[in-house]
Amino acid sequence: MDMPESVKAYFDADKGKDPDLLAKVFSPEAVVHDEGERHQGSSAIRKWWLVAKAKYDHVAEPFETERNGDEISVRAKVSGQFPNSPVTLNYVFLVKGGKVVEMGVK
Repeated sequence: MDMPESVKAYFDADKGKDPDLLAKVFSPEAVVHDEGERHQGSSAIRKWWLVAKAKYDHVAEPFETERNGDEISVRAKVSGQFPNSPVTLNYVFLVKGGKVVEMGVK
């Protein structure tokens, strides 16, 4: 799949349950939009991810990507401890300077 290294690293960190690697993927002031909430900054993003992992014990497996300039859309099968698992979610990453500056999950 055609994925920038930072996006690939996000899914590798998610799969390996590595919050330190995950935090390095994002720029210091990055923003994540998920479940109707906004999380800004490395510390807030790390906390969001740890809470979600504890709650859902999920793993995202990317299977399709689309690239439009700095925006990368990734469709992934997400399995975990939640109703209707697995589901397909769309992740949209905005990458600048090799770091994720914004990410949304739908």
